[in-house]
Amino acid sequence: MRIFITGCKGQLGRTLGTRLDTHTLAGCDLPELDITDREAIGEAIADFAPDVVIHAAAWTDVNGCARDPERAYQVNGMGTQNVALACAAAGATMVHISTNEVFDGSTTEPYREWDAPHPINPYGRSKAAGEWFVRHLLNRFYIVRTAWLYAPGGRNFPHRIVQLADETSADSAEERGLRVVHDEVSNPTYAPDLADGLAALIHTGAYGVYHMTNAGYCSRYEFAREILRLTNREHVPIEPIKLEEWQRPSTPPKFAPLANTAARAVGIEPRPWEAALEEFLKFE
Repeated sequence: MRIFITGCKGQLGRTLGTRLDTHTLAGCDLPELDITDREAIGEAIADFAPDVVIHAAAWTDVNGCARDPERAYQVNGMGTQNVALACAAAGATMVHISTNEVFDGSTTEPYREWDAPHPINPYGRSKAAGEWFVRHLLNRFYIVRTAWLYAPGGRNFPHRIVQLADETSADSAEERGLRVVHDEVSNPTYAPDLADGLAALIHTGAYGVYHMTNAGYCSRYEFAREILRLTNREHVPIEPIKLEEWQRPSTPPKFAPLANTAARAVGIEPRPWEAALEEFLKFE
């Protein structure tokens, strides 16, 4: 199979490159190619003539998106439109990577694939716009929503918690600890597990909307505590705080875990997030 990966230098893109290495691969990323350049992305995809395009490129800086909503829409909305149009012209199936932040977090149960999106921040709105273009421009597509993604070698939440814990331990002059939000809840997702799920999904031909995360969900605070436990840093103090106490430009949905209902129906069932995190930390 010929597979083209946008965002091939990012956390997920790099992981896909290693997990799909039995296929014929090509890809694009900044600065060589910008998905907001319709002609350039169209030519790149047409020249490679892929069977499948995995659209992993996105502006995922949620705070940056809040500061510049217009740019967020240009990249995540119109950029996705450009990729979808290129897929239509090339006759390729599109896999669009989306996010739990298309939901508002006001429910008490994990979101399922058929729940209506209702984003509450510019990042979520821009990703919902991208989903809209995929739905309306293509017949053969997979929209795959994920959450709290982390990968080896990337800048991510586990790395940041370990870094802050070590800085706290080294600071003997003052008694301080970590402060982590306890009322933001979703699914930590290990990029290699997501990549394996995507590799299986593209062979099903069961087009549609999918949620794909590691199984189970937790708060940011519970996620951080598990990182400290698995790295033998439980001695580091950690304080649970409310979302409103953590000032930031973007407001994430409070309760937005995803239920992997559709993926499970086609035989894709990633392992629990705790097991994936333990494997990740062994090699970091």
